[in-house]
Amino acid sequence: MKELAIFASGSGTNAENIIKYFKSSNEINIALVLTNNPQAGVIDKCKELGVECKLFTREEFRDNDNVLNILIDAKIDYIILAGFLWFVPAALTKEWSGKLINIHPALLPKYGGKGMHGMNVHRAIVEAKELETGITIHHVDNIYDNGGIIYQVKVSITPSDTPDTVAAKVQALEQEHFPKIIEKFCLSK
Repeated sequence: MKELAIFASGSGTNAENIIKYFKSSNEINIALVLTNNPQAGVIDKCKELGVECKLFTREEFRDNDNVLNILIDAKIDYIILAGFLWFVPAALTKEWSGKLINIHPALLPKYGGKGMHGMNVHRAIVEAKELETGITIHHVDNIYDNGGIIYQVKVSITPSDTPDTVAAKVQALEQEHFPKIIEKFCLSK
């Protein structure tokens, strides 16, 4: 059984989708969810779904080994970032090198980097009058949105699209593809 940890900072829609997808799996278990946000919606979603959720501080994440030790103690094989907004420290990217993945709401390398998340990305794409966008599932390294691409899928943008309609199109792609790609990725190793 592969043990996964999900990191999330917000509402937890992707985390919830992933948890539900693997709920009856005999090969992949969502062992725990970690969040840096005491107001994150993901906390309530975890309670409803019966998955342990741990809250941590910036100090526990960056300045000491508390989060690292939580993951090691839980025997985590893979880390999934699902709407997690903090830069991942080297201790984690080193320990889970090649086993730490993220989803980004655009077609990297475009619209990546610090501050490029959620509606910031969708607004930038609409303002640039892009004809398409999508999602990128990628490895995590020590540079924002830099790790090797595992999977991308595109969706068209029309002139009448707004940041909100683009967000809805991208979220539909995330819901459809992210759990399947996680499964394929984790079971291919």
